[in-house]
Amino acid sequence: MSRFVQDNKGIVPNAAPTGAAIVLSIAAVERETGLSKDTLRVWERRYGFPLPQRDAVGERAYPIEQVDKLRVVKRLLDGGHRPGRVVPMPVQELQALAGAAAPQPPKAAAGGPGVIQSFLELIRGHNVAALKRELGQALSRTGADRFVNELVAPLNVAVGDAWLRGHMEVFEEHLYTEAVQVVLRQAIAGMPEPARGGGPCVLLSTLPGEPHGLGLLMAETTLTLEGCPCVSLGVQTPVWDMARAAQAQRVDVVALGFTGCMNPNQVVLGLQALRAQLPPTVAVWAGGAAPVLYRRRVEGVEPIPSMKALAARVQLWRATEARPRALSPALTAS
Repeated sequence: MSRFVQDNKGIVPNAAPTGAAIVLSIAAVERETGLSKDTLRVWERRYGFPLPQRDAVGERAYPIEQVDKLRVVKRLLDGGHRPGRVVPMPVQELQALAGAAAPQPPKAAAGGPGVIQSFLELIRGHNVAALKRELGQALSRTGADRFVNELVAPLNVAVGDAWLRGHMEVFEEHLYTEAVQVVLRQAIAGMPEPARGGGPCVLLSTLPGEPHGLGLLMAETTLTLEGCPCVSLGVQTPVWDMARAAQAQRVDVVALGFTGCMNPNQVVLGLQALRAQLPPTVAVWAGGAAPVLYRRRVEGVEPIPSMKALAARVQLWRATEARPRALSPALTAS
């Protein structure tokens, strides 16, 4: 059987000997799992897993089966398990542990009992048109605020849990994400444009290494409903460019989203670097599923655990923090 290795340009032939049909480079595994190259090498020495093969030029190449196991390990680590316990475990035991540990998604108020399961069935059925139609109808019935908090938020949890338990493929999760993004963008486009003086003006993005943008759209929807002008840079904006954009757009807040795919140290270092580049009058808010946001304090960065908390934080900002803004000396001098 022919073999392949994935590089930055996709999947290319690899002349390595027999084994798995697909292998990924160490850089690709880092992107796919959120586990750093150094972590992968340490585990290889310490636990005997992963066990990379070598490609035609002698670089590490990881069979897709090992990458699938690494994804489950990463989810368990994010849930508080220790590497020494979970890394050596067989994948079947890991999946059982993940299934037992995964929380049940909350009951969705928007649409009544069974609504989550009905959407999961649409996703697994690959009926994208029906999925978008049902999401759009739910938005029309409930309004944008309830749609985000009572349907999309618990549905995100359910989709993530289904993937963790092995009940959903990665491409099915992507189909779901794209469908929700289409519906949210349409909802935002239909809202009245907030007044620029209403504040806070919020810049939205993610750090390099965080490719997921659904949380940003959920936040933008919530902020727009609260009357906040928003500037979205999309995902994976370099820290210095975020700081330049904050200056150019004269924002009050830079808001970042995280899904937990990044190494915790990358999250903390990125937030520290961004905070250092911004003037003290520009707040930094960080939200999402990365556990490190709520376990490790980053000076000058405020964790926002939910969309309802985001709306409450906007009201607090207006009551206590609305004031003229000054540009940082570093940016002014540039």
